[in-house]
Amino acid sequence: MTIDSAVAQLLSLDPKETTVSGSGGSSFSSTSKITTKLGDGNEKQFFMKTGSGKEASVMFEGEHASLSAIHNAVPTLCPQSYGHGTLADSPSKHFLVTDFLDLSGRRGSSTSSSAPSLAAKLAKLHSTPAPPPPGESSPKFGFPATTCCGETPQDNSFKSSWAEFYTENRLMFILKRSEKTNGPDEDLRSMIEKTCKKVVPRLIGDDHLNGGKGVTPVIVHGDLWSGNASAGKLPGMEAPEDIVFDSSACYAHSEFELGIMKMFGGFGGSFLKEYHELLPKTEPAEEYTDRVALYELYHHLNHHAMFGGGYKSGAMSIMRNLISRYGD
Repeated sequence: MTIDSAVAQLLSLDPKETTVSGSGGSSFSSTSKITTKLGDGNEKQFFMKTGSGKEASVMFEGEHASLSAIHNAVPTLCPQSYGHGTLADSPSKHFLVTDFLDLSGRRGSSTSSSAPSLAAKLAKLHSTPAPPPPGESSPKFGFPATTCCGETPQDNSFKSSWAEFYTENRLMFILKRSEKTNGPDEDLRSMIEKTCKKVVPRLIGDDHLNGGKGVTPVIVHGDLWSGNASAGKLPGMEAPEDIVFDSSACYAHSEFELGIMKMFGGFGGSFLKEYHELLPKTEPAEEYTDRVALYELYHHLNHHAMFGGGYKSGAMSIMRNLISRYGD
């Protein structure tokens, strides 16, 4: 397969020295491996996603921004993204190009004794303060691009308050998405509104966390379930290291990351022990488990918005428990 001229131009590749081969895919996109011979005779590989329509364009723009933010903070944690755009030969299709990731190992079993673990890399990521938005003097919660968690394009408009961002940009936002796809649901709306009004300020209010100091926005992957983490080699690596991909980033409370990690499992007690030795739990630490449950709630609601079915019961269970503890 020949390389599209828009991709070749983005990467400054010679089409005569470049081939494109299929490399699997997902429900959202098709994937390919680009192999090219450089001027010095060495071979280099890239990974490309393609998809159709405006949805793919939005998704790839967000993933490019996500990977770039993560890579800038911890270069060995994720593939570098080289750009996104529209295919010249198929103007209805869009693309994203990143480093090719050789998934040749099992997460946690790096053959490089000097390579940091996923817990260490994630702790470093979550210790890196977000940059201020353009024209602002201090960091804010949000992100400069729309990012997609699954197929959901998220509202990442900036907020100064973490509690406000989580209420408006995550819980109330995903309720509206759910009502659009599944129809009105008075019980679900009532529980989410009560959670936003009572539980959010009590558990993650800016005047409550860290003794009233609040939390600093940091970059989070945003969709870090076990299927988006593996071990592999990026360019320049001699041995596999723990890597993440398919990110849906935003600048958030670091513990927000742990919600989806808990929902789908795959990150055991030893991972969390190492992670929190490097990055202690937010105070009050005794409410940590409930904060993670509150953050897990968003992902149950997002899956309900995308797929319907039994995800509502998981969300309702979390809310009933949190409201019983913090709803008075």
